[in-house]
Amino acid sequence: MKDPVQALKSPVQALIQAKRELIFRFTRGEEPEFLRRHSEILDNYFQESFVRSAVGPGLHLEKNPCAFLALGGYGRREQCLASDVDVLLLFDRKIPEGSAQLVQEIFYPLWDAGIEVSYAVRTFKECARLASRDFEALTALADARFLCGISSLYSGLLAEVRDKVLNNRARSFLGWLVDRNRERHARYGDATCLLEPNLKEGIGGLRDYHAMLWLAWAKDHARGVDELEDLGLLSADECRSLVEALSFIWSARNWLHHLSGRKCDQLYFDYQLRLARALRFKDDGGQRAVERFLGTMHGHMEYIKQLHLTYLNKALPKPLRASNRASARALRGGGLRAGPDGLDFESPDDLGQNPVLLMRAFEQAALTGLPLTLEAKRLVRRIVPGAAEELRGSHAVVQSFRRILMAPGRVMDVLSEMFHTGMLTALVPELEGIVNRIQFDNYHLHPVHKHSLATVQVLKDLHRPGPLESLAARLLEEVPDPEPLLWAALFHDVGKGAPGKPDHAVAGAQMVRAALARLHVSDRETEQVSFLVREHLFLIETATRRNIQEEAVVVQSARKFRNADELKMLYLLTVADCKSTGPKAWNDWTAVLLEELFFKIYHILEKGELATPASVDIVKRKRQEVLGKAGQRTRRRTEELFDQMSPRYLLDTSSEDILRHAELYRGLGDAPFILDAKRPPGADYRIVTVCARDRPGLFSKISGVCTLNNLDILNARIYTWTNGTALDLFMVKPPPDPLREAETWDRVRADLNAALEGALVLDEVLAQKLASTRPARERPPAALDRIVVDNDASDFFTIVEVYTHDFPGLLYKLTNALFGCELDVRIAQIATRVDQVVDVFYVRDLLGQKVEGPERVEAVRSALRRQLLRSR
Repeated sequence: MKDPVQALKSPVQALIQAKRELIFRFTRGEEPEFLRRHSEILDNYFQESFVRSAVGPGLHLEKNPCAFLALGGYGRREQCLASDVDVLLLFDRKIPEGSAQLVQEIFYPLWDAGIEVSYAVRTFKECARLASRDFEALTALADARFLCGISSLYSGLLAEVRDKVLNNRARSFLGWLVDRNRERHARYGDATCLLEPNLKEGIGGLRDYHAMLWLAWAKDHARGVDELEDLGLLSADECRSLVEALSFIWSARNWLHHLSGRKCDQLYFDYQLRLARALRFKDDGGQRAVERFLGTMHGHMEYIKQLHLTYLNKALPKPLRASNRASARALRGGGLRAGPDGLDFESPDDLGQNPVLLMRAFEQAALTGLPLTLEAKRLVRRIVPGAAEELRGSHAVVQSFRRILMAPGRVMDVLSEMFHTGMLTALVPELEGIVNRIQFDNYHLHPVHKHSLATVQVLKDLHRPGPLESLAARLLEEVPDPEPLLWAALFHDVGKGAPGKPDHAVAGAQMVRAALARLHVSDRETEQVSFLVREHLFLIETATRRNIQEEAVVVQSARKFRNADELKMLYLLTVADCKSTGPKAWNDWTAVLLEELFFKIYHILEKGELATPASVDIVKRKRQEVLGKAGQRTRRRTEELFDQMSPRYLLDTSSEDILRHAELYRGLGDAPFILDAKRPPGADYRIVTVCARDRPGLFSKISGVCTLNNLDILNARIYTWTNGTALDLFMVKPPPDPLREAETWDRVRADLNAALEGALVLDEVLAQKLASTRPARERPPAALDRIVVDNDASDFFTIVEVYTHDFPGLLYKLTNALFGCELDVRIAQIATRVDQVVDVFYVRDLLGQKVEGPERVEAVRSALRRQLLRSR
């Protein structure tokens, strides 16, 4: 019996109240059936509205029946909080003239209540005709559900679609579905390893699940997960895991809608911390709550991705490729068979007595390019847990694993399948800790195990012709045995899974010894791999955070290596690690720095350590080259100027650049500065040279002017000659508008001149600019900032390292704070390591002394910390 008070309410009032109560229970964690209950609330609205309709009786529906059908997620009873409500108003023969009033009566109140409704009004014949030529409309009908009206109209339409559309166009529909999936995946990317995945459209998202349902509907008339199991299309365990994955994603999606106040399917960085709290994740095992939440999300999306791909491969069999037929014939009699769905086991019942065959299946997948079938993967997942110890103790299994690692082609795909089925972690339990392990950052999110596999694949791809570094490809050919390098790529981040170990490289070097001993890798190779894992960050951190023009830095770096082969392997691992991390960790300038450091160290290893006499010889040689190239009229002035140049400048700078800088100096005259911007041949950056009368704060002002003109600084070198001339070299990204680059540099010159004269107050104009352009995004908490003041790494400078998250104007704010501490910046290194910018400054005070004493050091830290806090 209806509540009399409830009966007095209009349908939309009842809906609003019921939805408000539903959301209240959901946010308190008391509504596990949110999607179904939300759908029921909407059902009640449409049914009650139809019964109470004042327009309906005038449409003579007894002669021209109609029905309301729920479509899409609403049709599947999977209505998320702010998703569109998709409804079809279906008429039997024709659309009556009063249908517009019926639409207005039933749909408009929902819009007024803030509910997004998508509706269509069509006749029976129009629907059938549209479904036959528009497969988007056909998928909508695949999810259709009767709401109210005449139910026979609904059942008749489904029968018509099934008998006359699907039976005639099933093959075309399935082909369209595959093409659509491919296009969607290309557009939205792999949600299982993106920074801000799309929970609906990305690979591994809800749309992959929908595609499985549509495929099952078209081929087997199945609707819903339960029927997938009933028909034997998925196993009970697979259906149970699928429901668990879907429930988690739906819960996160509903919270995302609630927190954003709108339909939002992109898991934006801004919401991730709040979502982790809402879903009651806690810090544990050295991982933050948000990292555990994201790891769980990636795990569930990875499951949907794999299930979707294997299900499609099974449901859409294709002929074997010609290149695979020879491999397929070779498999016969070996316990494996190749069919249109991929690799399968000839006699699954024998696997319990011969689990080694499980590993051979992955080896053949690597060699032939054929995937394992869905049934084969099921068997691996079922058998591996009980056979793990036997597999690890089998010499044949280990050798098969090594052959997989060395195989050509897309080894990453096979290793990923080994992770997904549990085979890889059964063989190497140390890898368990990095599966779906997330490092929460502002730029890049990859589960650690996927990043490790991608690192292996980058090394593999160096053999392929393409735009990858020719130096790296050449060095890979020179490495005597690439196997230790590939082991290092697979294991380089294994230490991130070790709880309570802050230095993952050191922890990983220890863990890898136990893993390789189990895999019967020789002591010599194990020592190589352990070294590579322990030092895998050394080259990139040195290249981007230290002054590699300083002889002591290079000499000290060279002492890390016993021979040139170790250096080559570490360089290759560094390139692969950076490139597989993403564009934030690898760019043209990073590549240049790393290559320069490699050659400097290589020269020392091949020809002996540099010594001071060698430096003197270099300066003498450059003096001869510079004077030899100077014209007769400028030779004397160039020689006098050469004597004013600092030794560091002369060691760092080529003879050609010294001559060019001397020409800039002669052109300076009485002007406060002269600015020159050049593009090095083949490079995607600019070198901006500022020759000026030295003055306090010059570097900071140049940095601020660059920010004002949207120029991102990649690196900087600062030199002061003994005659009081400052020569500051900036490596910057190209101006945003290449067609007006000359105008940009003219504007930079004008702004810098105004800033030096005091007519342009950079603090004020930058504050206005950044306030107007700042995105409405949260910045990471200040707890992620770190400031290091190092007085030991350099004999002549105090090194200040600032680890923080990048934002426009950062370099200006930091250098301005250092200027406020009466410190002179002599060298600046700007580096990005995945999620953080690391700005490194070599400084001295205005008397030329290092910053010593605990009070002075703390004053510098405090000034920088205040500047970062004010910028949030």
